[in-house]
Order: sequence, then C-alpha cells, then structure tokens
Amino acid sequence: MNNSVTNTVRLLGAGLRALLVLTLVTGVIYPLVVTGVAQVLFNNKANGSEIKADGRVVGSSLIGQSYNLPLKKGQETPDADLKWFQGRPANGLGTNSVNTQYSLLLSGATNLSADNKDLIQQVTDAKAAVIKDNSTADHKVKASEVPADAVTSSASGLDPNISPEYADIQVHRIAEQNGLSVAQVEKLVENHTDGRTLGFIGEPRVNVLELNVALKDLVAKQ
Repeated sequence: MNNSVTNTVRLLGAGLRALLVLTLVTGVIYPLVVTGVAQVLFNNKANGSEIKADGRVVGSSLIGQSYNLPLKKGQETPDADLKWFQGRPANGLGTNSVNTQYSLLLSGATNLSADNKDLIQQVTDAKAAVIKDNSTADHKVKASEVPADAVTSSASGLDPNISPEYADIQVHRIAEQNGLSVAQVEKLVENHTDGRTLGFIGEPRVNVLELNVALKDLVAKQ
C-alpha cells in the first residue's frame, strides 16, 4: 500500500514537472523568441503594417478606410468626401446588432449571386455615381472606363487597394477639388502604383490610404 502511494506521488510529481516545463517552454520562452525575431526582422508587419502621417499612426496598409463627409441631419448614408481618393464599395459590411454601444467594424461579402436583382441595382447605382462624381467641367468619365473594382466590394469589404484604372478615373476630380494640376495627380498615382508581386502574382494595385497621405502632403506644399 505504501509503495502504491509512493509511486502515485512520484507520477504526480513527474507530471507536474512536465506541465511546468512545457508551460514555460511553449507558453513563455517560445512566444518571446518568436515575438523578438518578428520585431527585429519584420518590425512593420509584426506591428500591423502601420501607416504614419504627421508623426502618428493613421491606419494599416492592410485595411481599407472610408473617406466620407459627416452625416447630415436625416442622412443614413454619408456622402463621399470628393477631395480624397475613394476606395472600393463596402456593400458587404453588416450592421452591429449585437452590441449597439460601440460602432464595430464588420467584415463580410454580400454573398449575392451575379444575377441577383439587388446586386445588379447596387452595381448600376454605383456606376452612375462613379461617373457623376469623377466627371469635371473639362473631363467626362465614360461608362466603359469604369473598372469592376469601382462598383463592387471585395470578399472582406475591407480591401485597402484599388486598381490603377480606378485611381486614374479619379485624377481629374482630385486635381479640381484640391487645386492641383492633372499632371501632378497623375504623377502621384504613378508613384504609388505597385506591380505584381515577384512580377507574376496578383494584379497591379494602388493603396488608397498611402495615396491619400501623399496627396495631403502634396496639397500642403502648394
């Protein structure tokens, strides 16, 4: 009986030591090592791919932002602030019905089929708005110039990038709204257009937040 109790105590002691060692290694040492390596070798990515302006963090290069005017009395949907480059539509974003105390950022797609009447109407309305908003006194946007990403949301609804084609059709409006020349804005878009990763992965893209930060700097220099 005594031997049985002794063996049980030894087994419990061994198990406890194993638990403590594994907890220390996998729960403390390993996370610290991984965090340290990430901070040294991939500091920006490890911290959320932050974008800074005027010495402070204004967002992440991985998450799209909206550029809207303050809501007017009686409005449910804010108007776009046309002095800024606009990102993709966010039709897939849901409403926060779980906790109404906070305005949560929700991600999601519409999940509507290509022949869904609601989706067709959304795209039709978005296309008309893109043409209207981006046409100026001396430049009219054609329906054939409106790319797909200008009128459709991404799967997440938080795509931070737009196509160079969508950026290009906004150039004249941005120039007019900010008192810049078209050539200045075209150069700005060109400088912030990234090509395919490794030359063949993905599509050319423009990060809207980075572009708007550069636009703000350009306007400030005028």
